[in-house]
Amino acid sequence: MEEEAPQEDEAPDEEPDETPAEEAPEEEPEPRPRRSRRASAADDGRRGGRRRRGRREEPEEEPEEEDEYEEPNLADIAEAYGGGRSSRKKAKELKRARANAGKGGRKRRRRSRALTIVLALVLLLVVAGGGYAVIRTYVLPADFDGQGSGETVFVIEQGDAGSVVGENLAEAGIVASPRAFLNALDAVPEEELGSGLAPGTYSLAQGMSGEAAVAALLDPASRVGGRVTIPEGLRTDGIFERISEATDLSVEELDAAYAQTDELGLPDYATEGPEGYLFPSTYRFDPGADALSVLKTMVTQHTQVAEEIDLEGRAEALGYDANEVMAIAAIVQAETGTKEDMPLISAVVHNRLEEGMQLQMDSTCFYVLGEEGTFLNDEQRASCEADPRGYSTYGMTGLPAGPFVAPGQDAIEAALEPADEDYLYFALVDPENGHTGFSTTLEEHNQMVAENQAEW
Repeated sequence: MEEEAPQEDEAPDEEPDETPAEEAPEEEPEPRPRRSRRASAADDGRRGGRRRRGRREEPEEEPEEEDEYEEPNLADIAEAYGGGRSSRKKAKELKRARANAGKGGRKRRRRSRALTIVLALVLLLVVAGGGYAVIRTYVLPADFDGQGSGETVFVIEQGDAGSVVGENLAEAGIVASPRAFLNALDAVPEEELGSGLAPGTYSLAQGMSGEAAVAALLDPASRVGGRVTIPEGLRTDGIFERISEATDLSVEELDAAYAQTDELGLPDYATEGPEGYLFPSTYRFDPGADALSVLKTMVTQHTQVAEEIDLEGRAEALGYDANEVMAIAAIVQAETGTKEDMPLISAVVHNRLEEGMQLQMDSTCFYVLGEEGTFLNDEQRASCEADPRGYSTYGMTGLPAGPFVAPGQDAIEAALEPADEDYLYFALVDPENGHTGFSTTLEEHNQMVAENQAEW
């Protein structure tokens, strides 16, 4: 292969800082710029002398270096513009523009930092103001001192929450703020609070502290209205007499309300009406309360107790429904005068039902006859056997149609938990103290009755 003529050496590159277009005496010489890789490679080629034609050696790859930005000097910029006085002038202008641009960026950054600080201060003020509002509202609310003065009638409606009561108290001028009342209410121990604020009418004062208002609403003495105690074992007519004596309601008004069975809120198992479901307890009825609301309150009390003791579930476990258990409880309540004897009376009832015996409870016969008494005579027994309503336990087996007196919780519990005894008979042996004697055979029973009646 024919060799090409050797190429003439190129003139060496001029160093940009050795041959400036014109010297500017007023300027100091700029530092020499770094040579580019291309220039370095060319220099290396020149230093290596002439190369053989046909073998072009590739420059060795140098390790890549991280790009580092360096501000170009005037000489670099001037060379980029072709050298000469005009080029150096343009270079000065470009560098000055870049410097000014940098100053503008710094100014923008300073403005950005200042704006951030201002916003942070504004946010801090907002948070601090909100914290003060929270403290002012919840920790240090407006409050009066002491028990207040004067007299104000205040009503808590059924279903009113504590927050509603607090708002109503503040609107009435009784407390300074709802939160003062709620803070005091929250401070009451749970065992003292009980079931909470009871609906009703209260006598309070103007300008009471939140603590004083809470104490008054939890004090039964602050209630306004008729206070009536309904003892266990009363029939409906006896209950109405007690209510009428303590309120402005007449027995006739109560009778009329009693007939509105669909409006009384009776449980589904009260199939024979409200008899026995007006729960015995102490009530305070508000002034102006109507007869229907009074009876509904008593039925509601029964329902609450029944739910607490799981009346329906436990009755089903015994093989009865809740109305039948209430009938047993009425017998237990009417036939004994002591709590200790109640489970034993219940055992007699359960045992006789299991044996298929007539219950023959005198209390049911007195109810059918509309009389009160302790012992039945033969004429009374004969009269009550023909009871069309099914309440007499003479002349028939099974339970009465429903409760015929108002049993209390102890009697209901005894009906659900009879004593584990085989007794089939009982008789009153101590009328003065209400104690009862029990026996398993008719002979023992008759002997016990004869002995005790001889002593009376």
